[in-house]
Amino acid sequence: MKITEDIFYVGVNDHEIDLFEGQYVVPNGMAYNSYVIMDEKIAVMDTVDADFSEEWLNNINNVLNGRTPDYLIVQHMEPDHSANIMNFIKAYPETVVVGNAKTFTMMANFFENTDSVNKLVVKENDTLSLGRHQLSFIFAPMVHWPEVMFTYDSTDKVLFSADAFGKFGALDTDEDWACEARRYYFGIVGKYGTQVQTVLKKASALDIQIICALHGPVLTENLGYYIGLYSTWSSYGVESEGVMIAYTSVYGNTKKACEILADKLREKNCPKVVLCDLAREDMAEAVEDAFRYGKLVLASPTYNADVFPFMKRFIHEITERNYQNRTIGIIENGSWAVTAGKVMKEMFAKSKNITWLENTVTVKSSVKPENITQIEAVADELLK
Repeated sequence: MKITEDIFYVGVNDHEIDLFEGQYVVPNGMAYNSYVIMDEKIAVMDTVDADFSEEWLNNINNVLNGRTPDYLIVQHMEPDHSANIMNFIKAYPETVVVGNAKTFTMMANFFENTDSVNKLVVKENDTLSLGRHQLSFIFAPMVHWPEVMFTYDSTDKVLFSADAFGKFGALDTDEDWACEARRYYFGIVGKYGTQVQTVLKKASALDIQIICALHGPVLTENLGYYIGLYSTWSSYGVESEGVMIAYTSVYGNTKKACEILADKLREKNCPKVVLCDLAREDMAEAVEDAFRYGKLVLASPTYNADVFPFMKRFIHEITERNYQNRTIGIIENGSWAVTAGKVMKEMFAKSKNITWLENTVTVKSSVKPENITQIEAVADELLK
């Protein structure tokens, strides 16, 4: 695929993978992106997953048309992007590998005999001339590994953004960008919002016309939309107005309370109500929705003087990713000692800017008339 007159896509699609990073369900597979810049000197941007060595090298060979690459630029050392570094060097032994000091430390951890590799160690804002194309390097530590850097081509105004602006899904499938990019972001990058904000500020000084990420499509239009979403996500802002009700239920009583609340919110014209059974929905999807909406209701029975395991995991997943700037309500249940609400609140002790609803729904085994009154009050408070 030709991106500009001199920049070519040489990545691969993976439709064999079922779990990305061993945990994220990817029904539409995954893309491992790599690019070639053809100029007086030739630069290859990153490698691909180990399972696609031959296909990737063939893609590069087809673009090179008999020429030899001068540089392999390594922006990220995670194996889905770096696994073929030594295979590339074997094929093109004179190539200079470009990275920062942390890149080469990690490279020695992953591979043997890296001392023989021709290396160019770059620092923040260093430049590399390929002839017509002038590249500069923007460090992006902890987005989402410490060695990550972006590369900016000032000639074609292309930002090679490593894992930033990436998404789940192979490139030969048709799906909405935002949904799978959001799930990817909050699952993989979400903890590092401060670091993303830092690199977005650096990038704001650049004239960017194209974004080439290491996963997902090349972005060429309406870049303000994508950058705006990244700014919202990384600042833990509210993307969509609405309420997410996340629940666990053993015998259906807690679920019933949540369904009543959802119905009341809809009756009161809540912009969006998302009802999520944490035992059945993909946890990454649940985490995505928790960050998307500004208001969250947590509903759980008391379980071993604690909360139900799926709720415990859910709260851990979102607080680990610095969940903040949100309003949270509680629905708790118990047959003899109702402690779920207290436990859930304690799990947010380190979270910033959490506003707790004044009203709580406390169910004792089954939903009763007094619970309906409590639910009504919670719905009204959520819609204030």
